[in-house]
Amino acid sequence: MPELIVPTARLHAAFLDCHDEWGPGVHEDGFGLAADDDVRSTEGFATWVAGLLRLSHPTGTPCPPARHATYRWIADEGRIAGGIALRHLHDDDLGRIGYGIRPSARRRGLASWALAEMLKEARAALGIDRALIPCLADNTASARTIERNGGVLEEIRDSAQGPVRRYWIDLRSL
Repeated sequence: MPELIVPTARLHAAFLDCHDEWGPGVHEDGFGLAADDDVRSTEGFATWVAGLLRLSHPTGTPCPPARHATYRWIADEGRIAGGIALRHLHDDDLGRIGYGIRPSARRRGLASWALAEMLKEARAALGIDRALIPCLADNTASARTIERNGGVLEEIRDSAQGPVRRYWIDLRSL
């Protein structure tokens, strides 16, 4: 049974196993990972995880409010299968929720399950009635995940990363 877990420095090796599967230079959405984050060293990883936890509780956090998010790791079968982030403020480019599933864990419904769980969290914790969830236009797997969770396509827009599908999900029935 999968679960959403709070990031923890205790899972350094499990995180690196997940991270390494993506390979260098590939974006792992949902983890809050920036290019200059040190996740290899024990100290750097602990600092990075502590930063994620601070962003989940924005009081006194010295960063732009747009970076405030609730981060969860998707754990399944004793491994970190992916990450998901619920942004506390609406971001017209990134949407409310971003997620990523490691290649070996895809096509098992984990993204759909995790998105459904975070949509409930968005409704309960943020009190919002609808959420914008975008994905790259050529990412048909992500589009299906969003549609399975009630996503209604608003439009396809050009972005710096290429064309992006913009979906809205109504949260009032959650």
